[in-house]
Amino acid sequence: MTLRTEVGAGEATRELSGELLGVIGPLRRALRRAGRRGLPGPPVPSAQAELLRVVRVQPGIGVREAAQQLGVAPNTVSTLVNQLAAAGLLERGRDPDDRRAARLVLTQRAVRRAALWRDQREQALRAALAELDGEEREALTTAIPALRRVLEAMERETW
Repeated sequence: MTLRTEVGAGEATRELSGELLGVIGPLRRALRRAGRRGLPGPPVPSAQAELLRVVRVQPGIGVREAAQQLGVAPNTVSTLVNQLAAAGLLERGRDPDDRRAARLVLTQRAVRRAALWRDQREQALRAALAELDGEEREALTTAIPALRRVLEAMERETW
């Protein structure tokens, strides 16, 4: 590869990253808004929603492990746990091997809310995708593996 090609590739990568940032954030916020419509109770702040997602995927996870996955301090997760427990969305169980450690699980209320939230987001996304032509949908389908690899690379990095 020549220096000129490397410079061109670097500029193209910079432009692509800018384009993706300009779409991913607003798309995620639009999906979050669509999912909140009609949900019972007040909206759950983003940090709390992220913790609920981690606990949904890994029931019984500990506070320290959840903090590592979220990239925050354990005391931050402890604060979120207290808020979510007070809201009736999260329960703290005891670790059978270490009575001092808490194991986190969603309440039934949180499970129902998460299912409704996902359904509403999926319906909104499905409706938006239906407005695309076949070629545009195919382009998105083709891009999914590359986007997964970008996500994996981002999750490996420690900033």
